[in-house]
Amino acid sequence: MQDELRARIVLDEAGPAPGTGHVTGVDVAYDDERDVVAAAAVVLDAATLRVVAEATAIGRISFPYVPGLLAFREIPTVLAALDALDRPPGLVVCDGYGLAHPRRFGLASHLGVLTGLPTIGVAKNPFTFAHAGPDTPRGSAAPLLAGTEEVGRALRTRDGVKPVFVSVGHRTGLDNACAHTLALTPAYRLPETTRRADALCHRALREATGQPEPGTHQSFGRPVD
Repeated sequence: MQDELRARIVLDEAGPAPGTGHVTGVDVAYDDERDVVAAAAVVLDAATLRVVAEATAIGRISFPYVPGLLAFREIPTVLAALDALDRPPGLVVCDGYGLAHPRRFGLASHLGVLTGLPTIGVAKNPFTFAHAGPDTPRGSAAPLLAGTEEVGRALRTRDGVKPVFVSVGHRTGLDNACAHTLALTPAYRLPETTRRADALCHRALREATGQPEPGTHQSFGRPVD
């Protein structure tokens, strides 16, 4: 399915300009013991980074965790959260990869093709690709390489802090994806879209499962793919 859908990725659009319209973060949290997954979509005003809408969805875990196939585990609930928004999401930022994927079809690309929305992936950790360390200053970047092919960039969002890993999902260029990532990281390493969506999906999971606040019991997380 990934090989088939990959042919539908649009790579000849620059995407929306940073600081314009809406930008939406999506993220997912799991409770594997209770077979519950919670997804969140948080819409920010791209100019001010103010939250203007948010939605969550709760579902059952429909697919096991398999490296490289994270989209099949997450997308059903993420789509439900996006559908619950009361306004268009604009650019969607995924906590994962797009073209920087062994089959060039990670979560961000899969979500973009299914929805038709412009998408990018901003991951916390590298997946399987080589890269040099970016220079120390914020905004420095180094290519993520599959052989000689640039599939994304390691991007420094804070001076001297570990980079994030940016790749195109759908209907967005890599230069623009990096510019959006920098616009979304005025104070922290990770984009505000990811930070807000992560907090919201974990809160929704706790409410759905009746679990206490962090620090009083276990916490929940997800791998990145």
